[in-house]
Amino acid sequence: MELGSRLKEFRLRKNLTQEELADRCELTKGYISQLENDLTSPSIATLVDLLNALGSNLSDFFHEETEQKIVFPAEEYIDKRSEGMFWQWVIPNAQKNMMEPVLVELEPGAATGVDFPHEGEEFGFVLEGKIDIVCAGKAHRAKKGESFYFKADTEHSIVNKGKGKAKFLWISTPPNF
Repeated sequence: MELGSRLKEFRLRKNLTQEELADRCELTKGYISQLENDLTSPSIATLVDLLNALGSNLSDFFHEETEQKIVFPAEEYIDKRSEGMFWQWVIPNAQKNMMEPVLVELEPGAATGVDFPHEGEEFGFVLEGKIDIVCAGKAHRAKKGESFYFKADTEHSIVNKGKGKAKFLWISTPPNF
């Protein structure tokens, strides 16, 4: 980050000249010019004074907006295969988010491991085949085009008891996979 250009940006937002800012902080116009052109660096105390005069603070000054990534191409997905299961994390590093979507494929007879009770909720949408969502020992059947939703406060798992492959989108909050 170039402090000078950032300082100038803040000054211009307040419609102040270099001289007006300098007067408010008991500095010289030349010093403000040097700061804005990155020819010198202010002390922390001077920077705090400047930002106070501009109606801001260090936190706002150093906060840099990062562009939010919206679209994730398939080549960024993370895949895992194991014992009749295929897991595909469709949002890389989703564990840092509030929810974690995963595409899951289960071969006939395959099951996810038992997920122990935890805070949060689970949502899913069956894309292909049929599955049994087992919550607290009770099975609930969902087939293609149907969705499921439950609080994750009991043991739960998903089983493919059908004759063909089952595929579903599974979203957990907080991230749990």
